[in-house]
Amino acid sequence: MSSSNLIELEVANGIATLWLNRPEKRNAMSDDMRTEFIAALEHVTYDKSIRALVLTGRGKGFCAGGDISGMERRMKAPAGEVGFNGWSRQQRVHHTQSLLHTMPKPTVAAVNGAASGLGADTALACDFIIASDAASFSWSYIHRGIVPDGGGMYFLPRRVGLAKAKELIFSGRKVEAAEALQLGIVDRKSDDDDLVTDAQRWAAEMGKGSPTALALGKTILNQSFELSSHQVFAQGSQAQGICYTSTEHRESVMAFLAKSGANKESAQ
Repeated sequence: MSSSNLIELEVANGIATLWLNRPEKRNAMSDDMRTEFIAALEHVTYDKSIRALVLTGRGKGFCAGGDISGMERRMKAPAGEVGFNGWSRQQRVHHTQSLLHTMPKPTVAAVNGAASGLGADTALACDFIIASDAASFSWSYIHRGIVPDGGGMYFLPRRVGLAKAKELIFSGRKVEAAEALQLGIVDRKSDDDDLVTDAQRWAAEMGKGSPTALALGKTILNQSFELSSHQVFAQGSQAQGICYTSTEHRESVMAFLAKSGANKESAQ
């Protein structure tokens, strides 16, 4: 177990489990927490022994969004610094969300409680979402007079459709776990006690294939709504050329050929 004050990271059997560890604040994302989160995501990305990631929260909440103290500091900043300070903060937010979204390994958000604002966007940045009965989602930015800045305006329409995404973002209302499953925000549900174990099992299942094929396939799939069919074919051709040279492909084909040859000999 590797731990710090705000992030905990455990790796077992090739699966990394990352806990947002600020339970007294429902895991609201502070600047210091984001710094540790970035470091943990980069570690998982570049450690070849890690095949998949589970993201969850300590305590009763998944992530309550942005930290209110950060909002307070923005309000107290000199007027001439507000715009640039906000822009700089947005660069870090987007870098963090991009690291999670583009990680070349399967990612599973195990939502154990409220995922609000940035917390809801962070869950959506993962490939898959599993939720306990205690989970809820809300794109509550509208209540603070702002728009989703963690990717929600990109991710949410792709899960629920444009009109429903507008309804959820414009109202900022809470979506309980059962409705979230029905709408497609959540892919699976689990009991509270089994949530992390079920998420780890699912992550292991998704990450057991060729790391090369998983990374390249995920990169193309993440762009597939924005690309033409010709562009997807072109990127797929390039990716396949790389896959042909991978150790996993060669070993798989050689094992298959050896098995086929043995079957032929036994048949004779």
